[in-house]
Amino acid sequence: MGLLERCQELFNTSSLYEVLGINKEASEADIRKSYYKVSLRVHPDRAPEDPQATEKFQVLGKLYAVLSDKEQRAVYDEQGVVDEESDVLSQDRCWEEYWRLLFPKITVQDILEFEKKYKGSDEEREDVIRLYVQHEGDLDAITASALCSSQEDEPRLCAIIQAAIKSGDVEAFPAFTKENAAKKRARRKRADRERQEAEEMKKEMGLGEEDESLVMMLKQKQQSRENNFNSFLSDLEAKYSKKSTKPQKGKKAKK
Repeated sequence: MGLLERCQELFNTSSLYEVLGINKEASEADIRKSYYKVSLRVHPDRAPEDPQATEKFQVLGKLYAVLSDKEQRAVYDEQGVVDEESDVLSQDRCWEEYWRLLFPKITVQDILEFEKKYKGSDEEREDVIRLYVQHEGDLDAITASALCSSQEDEPRLCAIIQAAIKSGDVEAFPAFTKENAAKKRARRKRADRERQEAEEMKKEMGLGEEDESLVMMLKQKQQSRENNFNSFLSDLEAKYSKKSTKPQKGKKAKK
């Protein structure tokens, strides 16, 4: 499946720009900023309850690699296609490491501080309204896509949308204004299940109710991932370091 098809499947749009919430005229800085924002939403460490988080994160990395490459972006802008055989997409790349190279100073604490500043801001309002229009009022899709949000934030998100409808900024989609009670209950039940899983994880990790509990949980999860990755590198080094480094005759190295 190509990049555009995967965007459609995971983000409900095949437009690389719409996935990032920007337009075709966006500057390189705008693309980078939007990539950062959306990647925070689907980062595996930030969304452990989303089974597709890792895949979404990988697709976002490829998307940004295309739009940050002048030649690839020009081809996409002119023809609406992506060259899947280009070095940008065909090389075997660890998109987690790629993200860390782009944003080397970002920590879990940075993410939590960003969340505090983001909630209630004009930027959040613009993002919520954009998601409302993009998903035509489907609250399941809106709440799943909204940055820094949980079940507790739903009334606040709905208030933002209702105010925009009342002011005439957006149309009143029936999916939002006439959502049935069963769908609301299903969403609440799903959120309660995810909250219970998070509580069980906290107990297993021996965390309390202090303000730093979430930070500790994310840091420990992140450290575990890093330890596994470092262990993997160590295994590779041990496996291949004893092999001869002499070039084999009759064979040329690939360029």
